[in-house]
Amino acid sequence: MRARERCHTHHVTHRDPLTTVELEVQRRRRDLLELSHSLHAEPELAFQEHRSCAKTQALAAERGFEIASAAGGLDTAFRAVYGAGSLVLGICAEYDALPELGHACGHNIIAAAGVGTALALAEVADALDLTVVLIGTPAEEAGGGKALLLDAGVFDDLAAAAMIHPGPRDIACPRSLALSDVEVDYTGREAHAAVAPYAGLNAADAATVAQVGIGLLRQHLAPGQMVHGIVTEGGQAANVIPAHARMRYIMRADSTPSLDALRERVSACLRAGAIATGCEFTMADTEPRYLDLTPDAWLSNVFHDEMVRLGREPVTAQEAANSPFGSTDMGNVSQMMPAIHPIVGVDAQGASIHQAAFARAAAGPSGDAAVVDGSVMLARTLVRLAQSDQRDRLRELAAQRM
Repeated sequence: MRARERCHTHHVTHRDPLTTVELEVQRRRRDLLELSHSLHAEPELAFQEHRSCAKTQALAAERGFEIASAAGGLDTAFRAVYGAGSLVLGICAEYDALPELGHACGHNIIAAAGVGTALALAEVADALDLTVVLIGTPAEEAGGGKALLLDAGVFDDLAAAAMIHPGPRDIACPRSLALSDVEVDYTGREAHAAVAPYAGLNAADAATVAQVGIGLLRQHLAPGQMVHGIVTEGGQAANVIPAHARMRYIMRADSTPSLDALRERVSACLRAGAIATGCEFTMADTEPRYLDLTPDAWLSNVFHDEMVRLGREPVTAQEAANSPFGSTDMGNVSQMMPAIHPIVGVDAQGASIHQAAFARAAAGPSGDAAVVDGSVMLARTLVRLAQSDQRDRLRELAAQRM
């Protein structure tokens, strides 16, 4: 009965669209928090978010959004559309979780706030000549879901794309690092470690030489560059020379050209391990590259104003520039069109994202506030865009891409 009652709820459009969207978020507060908590209670990993995908699109479907499942050929992606206006705005909803840590990156908050923003904008879509597009974007933590959806054309008709992300501080205009994630394999030859060690080619030694090289390289990294990784396989028995070793390494830099230069130097270190030990060596990307985030300045400034209006205290532009917020495939979207990815602060008692304490906070009172405030701030930012002369700029940019 509850779904039926929602479908027949009378939607009141107020004269002021900014007021309308804020009141709509508050009216749907209970639904949005139920969604956030439900996602949090059942975390799912990249490309496996079947329950999360269904939950995230449910409220939009009840409101009358047209749902296209498996958007871009990804089973756990969707595209929900409301309205037929000339300005097409996209809202991204992430919902994948981390292995063992669950929603320690707060993607339950992202998805719920994305839904809240879309529901609010649906109330003013006709008045503002909008098409509202809610995009369910899987596999941000690993897999590059948005990069894959970009390549599949899912974002092609958008004039702008937006989302929020929780974090330990409010940041209106964050920056992120470009990222390359690779898997490295060394193949040698096994031998008995005591009887005939000279007959073996030690793949674990190749990994060790490579790690030493990377460790020494760190002294010479350019500002903004970083390298981190793990050995995922290095032998099965202490008395057998391992014929196979595997590593997973991530390289980051503050721009794509800097990432390319870093990758070349790290590759040389990895190759050195093979040369030193006589092993064979392969390096393969595990996912699309994540490009650096370049938020739209106008949208970021408006979102900053909305943060202040709600009593939040966003960090200064200098602080944001000096503290990159990891890496995100929203960076790929921002390189293609005007986009924003502001950080909405969650009080996790000093913990940051990807820590267990942050996962707990993501379903606590501060996480709930981030859902509601994030929805309000993002919806009002996009309304102000639709009411401004910036809409013509965005429509022209979209036409040029098409």
